[in-house]
Amino acid sequence: MSWREFFYFQKSDRKVLVVAMCVAVVALGVIFLLGGRHDTTPGEDNDSLAMNKGMENPPADGAYYATEGRAVTLSPFDPNTADSTQLLSLGLQPWQVRNIYRYRAKGGVFRQPEDFARVYGLTAGQYRELQPYIRISPDYRPASEVYGRNHSYGSGRRGVRDGGTAQGNAVEGGYKQDVAGFVRDTVRYPVKLRVGEVIDLNTSDTTMLKKVPGIGSYYARKVVAYRERLGGFFSADQLFEIEGFPEEAVDFFTCNGAVVKKLKVNQLSLSQLRKHPYIGFYQAKAITDYRRLKGPLHSLDELRLLPDFPQDVIDRLSPYVEF
Repeated sequence: MSWREFFYFQKSDRKVLVVAMCVAVVALGVIFLLGGRHDTTPGEDNDSLAMNKGMENPPADGAYYATEGRAVTLSPFDPNTADSTQLLSLGLQPWQVRNIYRYRAKGGVFRQPEDFARVYGLTAGQYRELQPYIRISPDYRPASEVYGRNHSYGSGRRGVRDGGTAQGNAVEGGYKQDVAGFVRDTVRYPVKLRVGEVIDLNTSDTTMLKKVPGIGSYYARKVVAYRERLGGFFSADQLFEIEGFPEEAVDFFTCNGAVVKKLKVNQLSLSQLRKHPYIGFYQAKAITDYRRLKGPLHSLDELRLLPDFPQDVIDRLSPYVEF
């Protein structure tokens, strides 16, 4: 194929190509003729002059901020309560005032003069100029600095617990109130048991369990859940079977073994026996196989020769079975 055949176009293709070239030429001509009429934006020169005029002799430290039309009056102010008029009179820009308002609207508090330096957009020069005039009201100090743990609230509470008069406290409906007017929710923050006081491990609910030193909501729920699986505790030492249980809390418990629920080992199925924490699959299977081959059990000692029932397993399981 020759090069002439490669560039050959049919008559219809030649017409389309000619029209496209004409349109392109016309478009370029329009752009060339009209595109250079406005080389500058209207008013650009005036705006530039105004800008340059306003920026004459800016401070060398870069702390320039426009105050045209406003007289700057430096006076004492509290950034927690100052209104927009006072803040603008200090030389702050409107957008800086809006940042202060947003900070306060979101719950922000200026507790010390240094906190004002964190206002978004505030320059170092502005802060140095305003710092001597910042006055923080004592009402915005943290309450813990004014009313700490060693306030009269604590002494009043100790007075009642040590057998004193009720002059320092008044107990009403689960709340303890002292003369200073502070109220303590004794349900949410239970008063802990003193050394020598004990509660029954098998009958106490989570509210009572949380009164034991070292036990909060987490371990109170753990104790109740494990008690339901066991059927009850026969010794406070069983609490150590709960992972991480605090050792100092064990001395505050007694156990009423009469309320422990016992397993009827001659009647329960393999799956029912397995629900007890002290009986695994192979132990439950050994019990059901023994019943099937030799009849009902009369004592756990009958299982002593089985490898799944060493003496320590029999001793731990004995309080929980009946025949």
